[in-house]
Amino acid sequence: MQRVLAVDGHSMFYAQQKMGWFFDPRRLLELAAEPEGVELASAFWYAGLKDPSDQRPFRDALTSLGFTVRTRPLRELPAASSGGSQAEGEGRHFARANLDVEIAIDLMAVAHRVQEVWLLSGSRDLERLVEVLRARGLRIVALSTDGMVARELRNAADSFVDLATLRPRLERSEALQAPVFSRNG
Repeated sequence: MQRVLAVDGHSMFYAQQKMGWFFDPRRLLELAAEPEGVELASAFWYAGLKDPSDQRPFRDALTSLGFTVRTRPLRELPAASSGGSQAEGEGRHFARANLDVEIAIDLMAVAHRVQEVWLLSGSRDLERLVEVLRARGLRIVALSTDGMVARELRNAADSFVDLATLRPRLERSEALQAPVFSRNG
């Protein structure tokens, strides 16, 4: 069986913050290539960047692991205000680099040669993509965490895996080591 892995970096960053631990991309690749007989046909990582040099060492590491890294510049957008009007320049802003189109294009491009998609995202905007891929006969596994995945995306997928259940398999190894000052010698 051929599988493709697509990681929405922005969505996963916030999901991992919520869980309180971060996964190791290398361990994710290993897990996606299991069990025996599964071939990881492609692995994509999507990231928004503040500037072209943003996250360069991390992106280089992902590439060396075998991920195809897709990036877009972050755009600063005003946060929606509740009620009253705000004077120009006031209020909160947030940065967004909507990569849903890139995710859709990549997954549609490989759909003819894979049987399963692992989609690490929580974006409701990917619901229609998931429906189309399923209509083409692909099995879709959505991976995220409760409270960080849109109900529409979760319902459109064949199955949902809460990343919290994969913590022992995915957590970065340096996070598993006790701090030096608390080790008993």
